[in-house]
Formats: sequence, structure tokens, C-alpha cells
Amino acid sequence: MEVQKPIPFETFWFEQNQVNLRSVEDSVELLLARNSVTNPLNIKAWALKALTLTDLTTLAGDDTKANVRSLCLRAAFPFPEHVLNNLGLDEATKDKIHTAAVCVYPSRVPDARETLYQLGKLNDIPIAAVATGFPSGQYPLSTRLDEIKSAIASGATEIDIVIDRGLALQGHWQDLYNEILAMRRTCGNSAHLKAILGIGELGTMKNIYMASMVAMMAGADFIKTSTGKESINATLPVGLVMIRAIQDFHKKTGQK
Repeated sequence: MEVQKPIPFETFWFEQNQVNLRSVEDSVELLLARNSVTNPLNIKAWALKALTLTDLTTLAGDDTKANVRSLCLRAAFPFPEHVLNNLGLDEATKDKIHTAAVCVYPSRVPDARETLYQLGKLNDIPIAAVATGFPSGQYPLSTRLDEIKSAIASGATEIDIVIDRGLALQGHWQDLYNEILAMRRTCGNSAHLKAILGIGELGTMKNIYMASMVAMMAGADFIKTSTGKESINATLPVGLVMIRAIQDFHKKTGQK
């Protein structure tokens, strides 16, 4: 499995960067005004694309094997056959219409693996597991790393970590980098590492930008907005700030 390689921690990459909130808001307004996806066929095409980039998730306290099986069925076959036929899709394309992954708690990974195997989709749909003290991240690092090891041993191929927002709020960026780096090394080449920032608890747009950069420097394959458990989750302005961080990281390293 190809995974992101960490790079050394350097504060000059992001300390001087400023996030102009007014400029971000103007960019959001411009994007909304330029919305040109009005053709019904284009809308359907973009909707299908969005589906294939989305994780289907169950992270409830009452999750059971039956819940996970239902989740995997929906992920593998999100539309009835007649709907896909009406879109004029060929068989090869129809086989690719599934979610980007299924995401469950570590204890439910074996259930997801069993179901996807039975559906013949184990090699097509990754199994993501939330770990590292989800959703708070407020646990000892040793136990958070053990969660990663256990999830991978059970069959997870993606690990959704949550960063310790307290480190970001206190400006302890080196410590945050070190923790994510340890998680990256624990995943090794066995699983992609997806870093959930918990943007609703980071306080400022600059913190969101800096947390994004630190996560990528430490080897995160993806950066994500939120756990879904915070009062504020994904928003368009935050998305633009994270995209800017991704662009800046790519310019500096050539890594995507």
C-alpha cells in the first residue's frame, strides 16, 4: 500500500501564514454565485462522483453485527439496479458505484470484513476504523496506538485518527506532530492514516490551517474536518482553509 511519507517538523512553514476571514467569506460567496451545475445529467454525474468519495459510517453506541451488515450492503449497492440502468451506465461502470469506504468502531471491523467478503467487495471497499480515543482524543498515547494496532490486525485498511485538540489550542505543535507521527509509524504500510481535526473545537481558522499542515507533515494521507460529534462540523469556509493548506503543502513538497 502506498502511503504518505512524513517530513521533518518545521514551524516556519506555517507560523507566518495568516487566514483572512473576510477573504475566505468572499471566496465562499464567489463559489456559490458561480454554481453552474444546473443540467440534470451533470447533477446526477456529480452526485455519483460525490458518493464514490464519501465514507458510509455507523458510529453509534448501539451498533451491532446486523447494523454493520446493513451498512456494508448500502455501501456496496447504494442504488437499485433499475436506477443505474436508467442512467445508461455499462456494467464496468456500475461495478464502481460504491462508497469510498465503510467506517466503523474497531470492535466492528471483523463484521465489516466478513460482510464485504461475502458480497465480493472486500478488495473494492476499504474498511476504515476510528481509533486513538475517538471522538475526544483525550487518552494516553500508548492506548491510542494500541487501538490502531488492534484495528489493523482485525482487517482495517484505513485508520481515522482524531487529533488532541488541546495540543493545538495551547500551541504545542511539535507535540501534536510527534503524536501523529507515532500514529503514522504504527499504521506503517498496512493502512492509510486519515486525520480528523475536530474543527469545531480548534477555535480559529489559523489553528485549522496549522493543524492541517502539521498533520500532513507528520504523514497523514487525508485530513478531515470533524468527528460528527462536535457542535460545528464541516463548513464551506473551513473546507476552503483546509484546501489552501493542501495546496501550500503540495507547493512546498510536491506531495499530494
